[in-house]
Amino acid sequence: MASTPTTDYFPDSEEELYDDEPSDLPSIPINYNRGRRTSVSAESMAPSQDKDYVKVVIPKTQEQRKRIENSIENNFLFKNLDEEQYKDVIDAMVEKRVLNHEQIIKQGGIGDFFYVVETGTFDVYVSKNGAPPEKVHSYGPGGSFGELALMYNAPRAATVVATSDSVLWALDRVTFRRILMENTSRKRKMYESFLEEVPILVSLEPYERHKIADALESAVYEDGHLVIKQGDIGNNFFLIESGEAYVTKIDEEGIEHELPGLKKGDYFGELALLNNKPRAVNIKAKGRLKVATLGKKAFVRLLGPIVDILKRNSDNYETITRNARQQ
Repeated sequence: MASTPTTDYFPDSEEELYDDEPSDLPSIPINYNRGRRTSVSAESMAPSQDKDYVKVVIPKTQEQRKRIENSIENNFLFKNLDEEQYKDVIDAMVEKRVLNHEQIIKQGGIGDFFYVVETGTFDVYVSKNGAPPEKVHSYGPGGSFGELALMYNAPRAATVVATSDSVLWALDRVTFRRILMENTSRKRKMYESFLEEVPILVSLEPYERHKIADALESAVYEDGHLVIKQGDIGNNFFLIESGEAYVTKIDEEGIEHELPGLKKGDYFGELALLNNKPRAVNIKAKGRLKVATLGKKAFVRLLGPIVDILKRNSDNYETITRNARQQ
């Protein structure tokens, strides 16, 4: 984040209030809705069908846009948005100036906005089982809060109060849900179609591929960036969302040979999910390259011990082994 926190602790987002276990996957607070009302809104879960929707555009200076970007760049909700969606989020945010001691959201209330802190400080209070509210966290410049109620259609999980005159950027519920739901649906379909072509995953049930698709994260590499290096131990599997990549292999005499390249829909590094063998080739971005990636740790967490996957893919095992040198 670009700004330095000014009070005791500033989690990147409201999500961190309910996630104390480190994870390489975006985690959902399991008990979030337990004992709560289950719905506070009826927005469509298929927002692309809303033909009357008009994008919200609030004019901003370049400095303001940069502040918002710095605030949301590490928020798991926005990490996988494409450039147009990312721009739509920033365009739709509206400035909200608040006074010291002003209550921004109230525990149990309906969530209408997601907030990003530009300036100022905020304290977070939670009341459990009717007990007096207790301060649990603080936010400062770069902090963000309010996403949980919008994500899960649930009441606010905490009360947030300004502890100084402050400036917030607020994203409305409709825009928030439209962009995130549409992005999630579109990418899931694309990823699942790609995953169906990966040999080591062919025996998975559709719901298992669905789990992997949801766990994939986007990454962008600029022209010439070395994505994987021959000889390195692999930990990630990649699917190409857009762009192309060069593939080269250095022989025993140190001569580099160019192999057939990769394009959208192709995948590489899949054997990293199964073993700790060194990469057998170099893969470098040819122009701007956007990929979806999954780490071994996440793969095991989602689907159990890798050996079980290999057993279910026993018909393909010899083929996979023979092709290992091509990874």
